[in-house]
Amino acid sequence: MAGAFLAASLPFAAAAGSFKAEVWADNWFSLHVGERFVGEDSVPITTERSFNSETLRFDADYPLVLNFTIKDFKQNDTGLEYIGSARQQIGDGGFIMQVTDTATQKVVAVSDSAVKCEVIHKAPLVPSCVSSSDPSVASCGATISEEPANWKAAGFDTSAWDNATVYSAADIGAKQGYFDVTWDPAARLIWTSDLKADNTLLCKLTVNAP
Repeated sequence: MAGAFLAASLPFAAAAGSFKAEVWADNWFSLHVGERFVGEDSVPITTERSFNSETLRFDADYPLVLNFTIKDFKQNDTGLEYIGSARQQIGDGGFIMQVTDTATQKVVAVSDSAVKCEVIHKAPLVPSCVSSSDPSVASCGATISEEPANWKAAGFDTSAWDNATVYSAADIGAKQGYFDVTWDPAARLIWTSDLKADNTLLCKLTVNAP
């Protein structure tokens, strides 16, 4: 009886909070909270000039472990766009996000220099290959890595990853869907230190409390 009384007296586990993530990426992203997939850009990465914003909703408890895979548009591993046309070029990236607690309407997470990022596809390493009539990975150079094992886990060590670099809307050339969202003043456009060559990023931010 004493054991039954003790069990009945224990507090119920706190219910998960409800959140809204607003995201704009040049060109594509996916979001996992911890290792749970929440959603991704509805426009495929193979789409040229996709600058839409997305709103994703999810339930979670703190700490919020926000894991983003972010990709700039490229036609192949050379990192170039519009290959074989007069517009052949090295593209550039850009990303911004904010997460709002839907119960309190408080913004609890934003993209800024606290976000940690790792580059797993970097190209071209030889920028002059942009003028080549037959660019290839051999002539352009590329660094391609696998995703680290368990990088989405809460305890994954990002100390060797770089802090994101903050950019202005003019630096990024933010357009279209970027202007569909009322961004919190603390939410900043980010990428790595190399807007052009760094094409695929893994980015992680942990929010311990609201």
